[in-house]
Amino acid sequence: MTALSGRAVVAGGASGIGAACCRVLARCGASVVVLDRHAQNAEAIAREVGGEAVLADVGDEASVRDAAQRIERNGPVAFLINSAGIIQRPVPPEGLPLDRWDDIVRIDQRGTYLTCVAFGEAMARRRQGAIVNIASVVGMRSAPLHAYAPAKAAVIAITECLAAEWGPMGVRVNAVSPGYTRTPALQGAIDAGERDVSLLTRYSALGRLVEPDDIARACAFLLSEDAAAITGINLPVDCGWLVSTSWATYGGLRQRN
Repeated sequence: MTALSGRAVVAGGASGIGAACCRVLARCGASVVVLDRHAQNAEAIAREVGGEAVLADVGDEASVRDAAQRIERNGPVAFLINSAGIIQRPVPPEGLPLDRWDDIVRIDQRGTYLTCVAFGEAMARRRQGAIVNIASVVGMRSAPLHAYAPAKAAVIAITECLAAEWGPMGVRVNAVSPGYTRTPALQGAIDAGERDVSLLTRYSALGRLVEPDDIARACAFLLSEDAAAITGINLPVDCGWLVSTSWATYGGLRQRN
């Protein structure tokens, strides 16, 4: 297992991919801070991993800076994962209320940037640290997600810009782009009949959904010394969705017995 020594903050750590990241980082030896706006869930995950919970709204600059200052007073942060996000139903642009668009961009894009800056500037002063931002494969392709997909594309761009900005100060910044991941939110949509799991897996080369633990282990690798020469990348963890979707033009993936 990847070894991590130091304090790790997981923004959006109270559920889904973020919660999986908290569990994996704790197993790797990191001291985990669960940063989230949902107190009850954050405290539950913190108890589970033997860490601490800190409340913050990642879309609010003052809230993020206050949380970062409180966390840093208890010791330097070596690692940051930005997993806070709002998902979106696939609707045409005229069916997407602008206030919903604003909410998604505020958390997914602005929140990632604010949290990177709040913790990354301290890492840069210490000349060490590693950050992983959770983007998405839909930030790399066209999708009927007219707020979420552009916001995740921006996360990839933010990652590249900050990797170049802070690389000379010894801070690495990378992104992980999950494919369709069996989070509680997605599983709930499947159970409710809102999403067809066969459609989600049909154009996955590995024929399955991504599990939150798959994403968490990729994040742990990118934070670790095993990835010491890696910065500015966007790593898709998608069970081969990106390489398979274009095969629809040719009838889909070949099924072999």
